Amino acid sequence: MANFPIDLKQFKELSLDPKQPKLTAEQKSDLQANIQLLRDALVLFTATGAARGVSGHTGGAYDTVPEVCILLALFHHSSEFYPVVFDEAGHRVATQYILAALGGSLLAEHLLHYREANSKLPGHPELGLTPGVKFSSGRLGHMWPLVNGVALANRDKTVFCLGSDGSQQEGNDAEAARLAVAQGLNVKLLIDDNDVTIAGHPSQYLPGYDVTKTLAGHGLKVVTVQGEDLDELWGGISEIVTHNGPAAVIAKRVMAPGIPDIEGSSHGHDVIPVPSAIKYLEKRGLSSFKSIYDDIKPVPNPYLYVGSTKEVGANRVIFGEAVNMVLDTLSKEEAAKKVMVIDSDLEGSTGLKVIHQKHPEVFIPSGIMERGNFSAAAGFGFAPDKFGVFSTFSAFLEMVVSEITMARLNNCNVLSHFSHSGVDEADNTCHFGVNNMYADNGLSDVQSFLYFPADPAQMVAIVKRVFFERGLRFIFSTRSKVPWIVKPDGKTRFFEDNYEFIPGKDDLILEGKAGYVVSFGEMLYRSLDAVLRCREHGLDVGLINKPCLNVVDEQITRKIGSSPFVLVVESFNQKTGLGSKYGTWLLERQLTPKYAYIGTTKEGCGGLWEQIPHQNLDPQSIIVKIQQLSH
Repeated sequence: MANFPIDLKQFKELSLDPKQPKLTAEQKSDLQANIQLLRDALVLFTATGAARGVSGHTGGAYDTVPEVCILLALFHHSSEFYPVVFDEAGHRVATQYILAALGGSLLAEHLLHYREANSKLPGHPELGLTPGVKFSSGRLGHMWPLVNGVALANRDKTVFCLGSDGSQQEGNDAEAARLAVAQGLNVKLLIDDNDVTIAGHPSQYLPGYDVTKTLAGHGLKVVTVQGEDLDELWGGISEIVTHNGPAAVIAKRVMAPGIPDIEGSSHGHDVIPVPSAIKYLEKRGLSSFKSIYDDIKPVPNPYLYVGSTKEVGANRVIFGEAVNMVLDTLSKEEAAKKVMVIDSDLEGSTGLKVIHQKHPEVFIPSGIMERGNFSAAAGFGFAPDKFGVFSTFSAFLEMVVSEITMARLNNCNVLSHFSHSGVDEADNTCHFGVNNMYADNGLSDVQSFLYFPADPAQMVAIVKRVFFERGLRFIFSTRSKVPWIVKPDGKTRFFEDNYEFIPGKDDLILEGKAGYVVSFGEMLYRSLDAVLRCREHGLDVGLINKPCLNVVDEQITRKIGSSPFVLVVESFNQKTGLGSKYGTWLLERQLTPKYAYIGTTKEGCGGLWEQIPHQNLDPQSIIVKIQQLSH
C-alpha cells in the first residue's frame, strides 16, 4: 500500500481557553489549517472504502471536523476536560481513526485500509479492536446515556459528546437529557444539525422537529450557531463550556460543505465516490494520491457454490416488491384503509422504497425512532381488519422487544421485516442481526411466527401467504444478495412452480441416510453446497430448510431425529439462535441423534463476504463439522 500522501504531522497543537470567547487571528488561522488538513485526509481515506466496494460514510465525519479540532485544543488547554471525543454517530467512525493516527496509535498509512476485511477498521468504532479507539458507539442514541454515566463518575470533569440531528431523534436521547438536567451533569453536546439522514431531510419527513427547541424544552442551555463560521462556533462552545451544567451547541450546516458532488444531499451520508474525491482533492491542489485508488479493487468471493443459481437477488428488496404484489390486488382506497407501512429512515435499505413509490397511499415516512414506529404500526393494526407493516435492521430488533410484547398483549396485527439479519456482509459487530429469536418473547398461550426465507422465490411465497394473517409475524432477510435454491436436476428452482409455503412446515431439500443438516436463510445455499460435496464423496447427508424458526414441524423433526446425526447451521448468535433450541425439541420427543449446532461466535472482521468464513460458517467449515458427526 502507498504511503499516506497527506502529512498529518502538519497538524498544529493549539490551546484554546473557553474564558476567551474570541479567537485571535493566529488561533483562527491555525484552527482553519487543522480543519482543512483533517478534512482533506478524511476525504482521501474514506474514498478507499468506495474503491473497495465496502461503503464508508464520509459526510458526518467531514462535517464535525471543526468541533473535533476545537475539542482537541480544549483538551490541550486543561485537564478539567475528559479527553475523549465521544460520538453518538457510529458512521462518523473515520473521525476516531484519524484521531488514533494523530495520537500515534495507528500509522497514517493504515488508514488506506479503511473498512477492509481484517484491517481492524470497521464501519463503527469498537473498543479493544482498533488501537487508539476509546469507546464503542453502537447504533444511534446509545452514547449520550453512557456519557451521562461517565460524567457521574467524573464530576470534576467536563465531558463532551458529538451528536447529530439524526441521533437526537432516538428516544434514548430524550431520557438522557432529562437525567443530565436533573443531576446538573457537566455534559456538553456538540450537535451537527445538517438536516440530512439516510432517507432524506428531517425538515421534510418530520416537520416540526427542531433540535434547539427540543433540548431547550428539556432544560438544557442551548446555543445555535452556524457551524462553518469558526468565530460563531468557538463563541458558542465557549458559552456552553463556561456554563455550569448540561448544555449544547447546535451547529447548523449543510452536509459535506465544500464537496460539490455530495454537499447538502443524502448522498453525503454515505461514502464519497472515488471520482468526487479525486475532483475535490485536485481542487485542493493534491495530486500525489491518484494511484492509491487505482491499486484498490473490490475483493470478490472466489468460492463457487453448487446447488444454487449464479444469479442472485436481494431478499430485502424483494420483500417490498412482494408487499406490492399483495397491495396490487386492492384498490387504492381499500389499501389505504386496510394497510399502513411505516419507515424508520431506512426505506432504501429494507425494501420499503418500492412500496413508497408504487403505493404512497399506505406509506408513512418517519424518523430514527424504532420503538415509536413499531408501536404506531401495532396501533394501526389494533383493529382485527387492519394491518401495520414495520421494517428496520435486525440489530435494532433488540430495541423494540418491549414494544413487541405490548403489541402482542393488545392482539395487534403487525408484519415486521427485519433486514440485515445474521452477519453476511454486515457492518461489523454492532450491526450483527444475530438475536432475532428475541422476537418470540410471548408466553405459550400465544403464537408468533418468525420466518427467514432462503431465496427471493420463497420470500415472495411467504409474504403472499402471511400478509393478512392476524397477530405478529416477523420476516427476516440479509443485507447480502442470495442465489435461488435449485432442485437436484440443477435447473429447476426449488421454491417456484408448484411450491406452496405452509407456515410451520419445514422443507425437505434432500433426503439422507447418514444424517441431516438443518439450516435457513443465507446459510441454506452454503449448507446445500457442503451437503452436495459430502454426497459426492459417498456421505449420504440430507438437508432441511426451516423457514419458520420457532415452530416445530413434528413430522420432519421425528424424521431427522431418527437419523444418525443432526447439525443446525445458522448465522444467528450461537447462544440464542435456533441451534440452542433445536436440541431441546429433539430430547422432548425422546430423539437422541448425535447433535451439534454452529452459529456466530466472534466479533466482526470488517469487509463484506469475509464475515462468513471469519465465523467458520463457510461450506468447508460445515463439511468439517459434518465429517466429525458422521464418525
